[in-house]
Amino acid sequence: MSILNPGFYRQATSLVGVLSLFIIGADFGVAQRFVNPDSLRQLQSVVPLSGPPGTSVEISSENLPLAARIHLAVGAIHAGFETLAEGAQGEWGDMSGEIKIPESASWDRPLYVIALNGVFSPIGLSNPFHVTNEEGLVRREGQITDELEACLTFRDEDELLYALTGELGSLGAGDQVTIEGVYLETSSCMEGSTIEVVRAISGRERP
Repeated sequence: MSILNPGFYRQATSLVGVLSLFIIGADFGVAQRFVNPDSLRQLQSVVPLSGPPGTSVEISSENLPLAARIHLAVGAIHAGFETLAEGAQGEWGDMSGEIKIPESASWDRPLYVIALNGVFSPIGLSNPFHVTNEEGLVRREGQITDELEACLTFRDEDELLYALTGELGSLGAGDQVTIEGVYLETSSCMEGSTIEVVRAISGRERP
């Protein structure tokens, strides 16, 4: 079981502010909602947290409010969320379910699992799921930072922070780059994720 990092919500709230949520489903139509990530419960376990399109993902959480029905959706920040499955909820609020990452998912943006109640109000949000390509790599655009003394760090376009290892070359704080590498759920120098860099493409030189 993978217990997710609660610090994600503090980060997401301060940097994203409001989620634009489009709920899309063949049987449900389309609706737009605006959701403050800080108002949602954390989905406690999402296994695995990375994989290619088509990956089966198991979700469980024991902290959701009781609801007559639970829907599970997946999507990206500031983009559409597609309802994929229903979750089973116990009498004390414990929930479990399974989804498949859509074949259309791209390896260059993270996805999030969201739990909705019977009237499609969001009640739970996961840490990011990292979609990989056929090589098992993720791609992120962003800036090299020096937010930690112990390692080089990278903040992507969605304001997610990663530690970097691997083929770093002459990368330094301030560089705008596209990173391609292997996503790792843990880091030796911070509480959070690591990208083991395979390729780094510079966008512009640091000042």
